Amino acid sequence: MNQRPAAPAESIPDEIRVDVETLWRYHDMGHELQSCDVGIGLGSHDLGVAVIATRLFHEGLFPWIVFTGANAPTTVERFPRGEAVHYREYAMEQGVPADSILVELRATNTAQNLEYTRQLLAERRIPVRSVLIMSRPYQQRRAYATCRLMWPEVDVVCASNPLALDDYVRSIGDPRRVVEMLVGDTQRIEVYAERGFAIPQEMPDEIRAAFERLVAAGYTSRLV
Repeated sequence: MNQRPAAPAESIPDEIRVDVETLWRYHDMGHELQSCDVGIGLGSHDLGVAVIATRLFHEGLFPWIVFTGANAPTTVERFPRGEAVHYREYAMEQGVPADSILVELRATNTAQNLEYTRQLLAERRIPVRSVLIMSRPYQQRRAYATCRLMWPEVDVVCASNPLALDDYVRSIGDPRRVVEMLVGDTQRIEVYAERGFAIPQEMPDEIRAAFERLVAAGYTSRLV
């Protein structure tokens, strides 16, 4: 009897796909891109942050890029010299002038990314009325909520490297890791607002139900 071939290792399992896609759409803020004073690339394991920052710089959306991020257990192997350092190197290889890039090397979470970036820009006397924050796709909503609390006087737009879910999973090479991070960021939307780290964000019932099913399925390693 013919058996259906197993799904390739780089794909989302069929039994959780609908829930993963539901959360994936929730975290995409869908902001219309516009010119801003500064582009901020949030450090992570995802080089796609540097990719989109480089592309948007060349498109003229901002004159400055701040790459911010030290290391975390999930990034030290891939970016041993620090997330922001590797992002800067990529951007320079793609033609971004060195004097258009600022690097913040201390931050280990999103709140610190924004706090230390703000300090760095103030030290450089760079006026900031608007920022374009670039992050992993599933970090957009949390980055937005954090920025609105910590830096309320600036206009904020969020963006990510525009990959479809399956293309993004292939770029990372580890579907379970992507799902675990997606689940963790969904939980943080409410938890961080409750702890005073971000403004509250609406979480529709379908989002909560998808999150709970993925938790029940064992995708829990990034929960707080």
